Amino acid sequence: MNLPNSLTLSRIFVVPLLVVVLLTPVSENWLGVPRHILGVTIFLLAALTDYLDGRIARSRDQVSQLGKLLDPIADKLLVSAALISLVENRLAPAWAVVIIIGREFAVSGLRSVAASEGFVIAASRMGKFKMLTQVVTIAFLILSSASGEPPVANFGRAFPAIQFWTVPELQAALNHFFGKGVTTENDWQVLLYTAGRALLWVVVLSACASMYGYFRAFYDLIIGRNAERRREAARAAAAATQS
Repeated sequence: MNLPNSLTLSRIFVVPLLVVVLLTPVSENWLGVPRHILGVTIFLLAALTDYLDGRIARSRDQVSQLGKLLDPIADKLLVSAALISLVENRLAPAWAVVIIIGREFAVSGLRSVAASEGFVIAASRMGKFKMLTQVVTIAFLILSSASGEPPVANFGRAFPAIQFWTVPELQAALNHFFGKGVTTENDWQVLLYTAGRALLWVVVLSACASMYGYFRAFYDLIIGRNAERRREAARAAAAATQS
């Protein structure tokens, strides 16, 4: 058990704590800390371990099979727990979370199938961009709710993040922010919530794009292997004919 694997395990063990903090008043009642502040702190620290464990493992030459197995599991548990908690608090739409989590299961299954075939599908740039955007989006949405409720009442409509200009709370927050009044804490929460909901679209689109990239890469690997097998068979047949 080395340091990188310990960091990965800590990310797994912190998941239940994050859910409790986001969905119950334990933070306010026991620690006197607002749940959105403690929740985003726990989430960002856990996300930071995702960066640190891989970097430390490579720098110390401590890359292990256990780490390769646990790291994606820890990532998916952390992100899934945070997103499901946001759905419970009505801060994120369920349809978007289903797409994001479904993509994670699909890519994990694809990588397992690829591994069984002897292929390794490395993380793509789009996948890394999706992960970074995901962390920022979740952090914004957690910070936007001091009470555990969304600060914008009419964001429950279909495709709300497209029609920013129709939200009165956002219009008031923007007026205050650009010097036409005093920017209040609620204004900041409205701005963070709107930014988070807009970024959620980016996460959904990048999740679908990166999933296509992974499946395309797997398809190309399979096609390439089959073509090589046909060439080897043809060479063996030609050698047998000549002999």
